[in-house]
Amino acid sequence: MEERTIRVAITQGDTNGVGYEVILKTFADPAMLELCTPIIYGSPKIAAYHRKALNLETNFSIINSAEEARSGKLNILTCFDEEVKVELGQPSEEAGLAAFKALDRAMADYRAGLFDVLVTAPINKATIQSPGFHFPGHTEYIETSVGDGAKALMILMNENLRVALVTTHLPIKEVSKAITKEAVVEKASIFHKSLKRDFRISNPRIAVLSLNPHAGDNGLLGSEEQDVIKPAIDELEKQGIQAFGPYPADGFFGSNAYYHFDGVLAMYHDQGLAPFKTIALDSGVNFTAGLPIIRTSPDHGTAFDIAGQGKADENSFRQAVYTAIDVFRNRQNYDEPLKNPLPKLFHEKRDDSEKVRFAIPKAKEQAEN
Repeated sequence: MEERTIRVAITQGDTNGVGYEVILKTFADPAMLELCTPIIYGSPKIAAYHRKALNLETNFSIINSAEEARSGKLNILTCFDEEVKVELGQPSEEAGLAAFKALDRAMADYRAGLFDVLVTAPINKATIQSPGFHFPGHTEYIETSVGDGAKALMILMNENLRVALVTTHLPIKEVSKAITKEAVVEKASIFHKSLKRDFRISNPRIAVLSLNPHAGDNGLLGSEEQDVIKPAIDELEKQGIQAFGPYPADGFFGSNAYYHFDGVLAMYHDQGLAPFKTIALDSGVNFTAGLPIIRTSPDHGTAFDIAGQGKADENSFRQAVYTAIDVFRNRQNYDEPLKNPLPKLFHEKRDDSEKVRFAIPKAKEQAEN
């Protein structure tokens, strides 16, 4: 039997941004259709509008359900029947609602097991807000929708660097109180597991950044390093996780120290993402770790300033598709040996004699052992 290609769900994002441009450019390459079966959650009419405006020739097939998706084709799943006005480069509530409807349909289909991985095109975080979406971004919404109680971790990555964040979409004035020992340990633990399972690194080394300049200068510039971050690193060491630091962010990135680690844990959004995007250029990918669903996205936004001009670089989006597929395969390979472990042998004492019995543990116990 021929092995089916991986089903990649793609949400259209904001319909006035560059989402459709990078999607259509990516799948203009026939080799991409040999690698996976793409299912765009959006609107064929809007896709056709972008294709014409950008003078692209990418063909697509229209489907009404994910079950109809065919390999070797770029499939566009109709998520709504309403007419949506496209105003390239302009934020609008109409475009935000269209982005939400596509995302909501994708979440329902994931719960039904209709695709393998998810790649999200950029949204406008302001216009997508609605009674159904009241989150700072994709990550928090997906965690709530399909996380099954698991905690998400945002990782920005390329082939040379992986940066994870303790806090994500928080105002700077709220960051310090959100940096607790528990939060650092939790995020570093998720990071460690992801590096092992999603990226197949057997013994990951994680660099932990400081919060304050110069790592607090022994308390002169802040006490979080001594009171929170160092104790968290000590706790991680007790758990067998190789975490090091805290390192001042400026010197750490400026000296290229990240080459010596498998991952970098930053305390807040811009501390990690500003140097990452400088280093990664157009190859960066946003990966949501820690959840059952595999979700990636390009590391750029809606780019309203160049929408409809044909200037958007699709490389980050293409890398997001590659990463989602790689993580899917890595998880399969990592989980395969754990599916059917040998029965657990234990002794049970009886009044008359000691008998040896075999028992097959429950799935949860299998994972723990």
